[in-house]
Amino acid sequence: MTVNHEELAGFLRSRRERITPEAVGLATYGRRRTPGLRREEVAQLAGVGVTWYTWLEQGRDINVSTQVLDAIARTLKLDRHEHSHLMTLAGMPDAAPLKTCPTVTAGVRAILEQLDPAPAVVHNKRRDILAFNDTYSRVWPELAEVAPEDRNTLLLIFTNPTWRRCMPDWEDAAPRLVAQFRASMAEHTGEPAWRALLARLLEESPDFARFWERHEVLGPEGGHKRFEHPAVGLLCLDFTHLWLDQRIGTRMTVYTPADETTRVALARLNERVLLPAS
Repeated sequence: MTVNHEELAGFLRSRRERITPEAVGLATYGRRRTPGLRREEVAQLAGVGVTWYTWLEQGRDINVSTQVLDAIARTLKLDRHEHSHLMTLAGMPDAAPLKTCPTVTAGVRAILEQLDPAPAVVHNKRRDILAFNDTYSRVWPELAEVAPEDRNTLLLIFTNPTWRRCMPDWEDAAPRLVAQFRASMAEHTGEPAWRALLARLLEESPDFARFWERHEVLGPEGGHKRFEHPAVGLLCLDFTHLWLDQRIGTRMTVYTPADETTRVALARLNERVLLPAS
């Protein structure tokens, strides 16, 4: 695997700057000019040379080992997703690669249809929308009219005003999506499709660019989402990921109503004749 020196350097700096000396048991005296830990403090706590660690943060081409990166990860208190991201940026191979399996087959499409009126969608790791059922297309207005090459969740959430208006929790959800995208991209930085998507997002969305600079990383997560639909009002949905190919990140996401009001609203969406929200 290729070492992404620039991304590795930026990620280490961002993680170092968020750790306070108190969090790692260091005493502080007076005002500190550097946010978080100093480089020499990280080196000392991780048991590595100050010059070596400085070169690592500067993006220089130096040798690293799994053991040293593990020590740095512990010092910077990385969670499991951040630790995995660090190893990927450093070019460390996956210790347990998963086998590839088919993704959007006829069987998968049949499952999507059977899940109506529960919204369901198939994404790849890049967040391209590969397939969806009728209810999902009605939850997200205008999706059916979007050109297939533009059916990407990140593009739509960051550049389509209608999608943004449908997300009352946008300020919380959007940076989490960027963090998940950054974690996923670590293994694909040399691929033209990934680089083109990143360049487009950075150019077209100042919000995306702002979140991207945080160097946050997250793994996929299930949970709860709210949608403000123009025809049936607020939808409260729980969602679960069903992996179709975990190695390449293809998954089916299924949304189920979190309350009776949402269940009724989804049924109304499937009647095809939409009435104004009460």
